[in-house]
This record gives sequence, structure tokens and C-alpha cells, in this order.
Amino acid sequence: MLPPALIPLTWIALLLRYPKRTLAIGVPVIAVLASIAGWLIFDERNNQHLLDRLDMQISYAPSQCSTDAPLRVQLRNNTDKSLKGLQWRIAAYRPGENINLVETLFTEARYSSSSPLVPAAEWLTCLPLPSLRAGYRASTLEFRIERRQGHFVR
Repeated sequence: MLPPALIPLTWIALLLRYPKRTLAIGVPVIAVLASIAGWLIFDERNNQHLLDRLDMQISYAPSQCSTDAPLRVQLRNNTDKSLKGLQWRIAAYRPGENINLVETLFTEARYSSSSPLVPAAEWLTCLPLPSLRAGYRASTLEFRIERRQGHFVR
């Protein structure tokens, strides 16, 4: 197998030596690859547009949730498609600052249910606090949802 860097050089050499045959094979292959890439880009943008329409709120609410899971997450599906799965990262900031105070950045939360979240439906849950940097109290921080990734029923 050729190293990936040599593939364009090989194709150019074949194009110079056998132009009709190379174009007869290369043009359809490039057209198929371009259409697949275009479809994937369109699908990803459509999915991101749907994710942007989700209404997600997170708050520190020890009075509404248990003490071992004081973060209240509210998710409302404002799209026209059912939400199959969603995962996100929880971040914590001091008000007015932009330094994430969550110690472990690889902790992700997720929406999980036995059935997809239908349009206009709401989902509530309580989550445990992520580990915060030393010296910060959760009651003084703003919590945000970042890096949403999800899938919708097609």
C-alpha cells in the first residue's frame, strides 16, 4: 500500500502517462468522494443546527436536588425531531471570568432514556458536582453546559 503522501504524486504521474484512462477512472471516483464529503458536511451542519435549538439549563440547586447530586439540569427539545442521545461537558466559572474551574475536563454527562425525547418535551435530572479546583465553593460559581454532541431520530 502506498503511503498517503504518495497517492497524489502517483495519480499525477498516471495522468501524465495515461490521461484518458486516468480521467475515466479518476473523475467518477473524485465525484463520488466529493458527494460523500458534501453529504457528511450537510448532515453535520443540520445536526449542529438542531443541537443549537435545544434549550439546556444547568444550575446549582441543592434545595431541589439531593445533596450528593446538587446540579439541576433541564433539557427542552425545541426541535421538530426526537432526540435520541446527548452528551455534554459541565464547566464551572466564577461570575464574569472565563477560566474553567472543573479539575477533570474529561468528565461528561449525558441524556439517557429508554425512549427518545420527542419535540416540545422536557427532561429534568440532578447530577453530582464535578471535582472543582481547591478553594472554590459550588454555591459561588456559574455552571455551564459546553461541547454538546447528540443524535436525532431521522
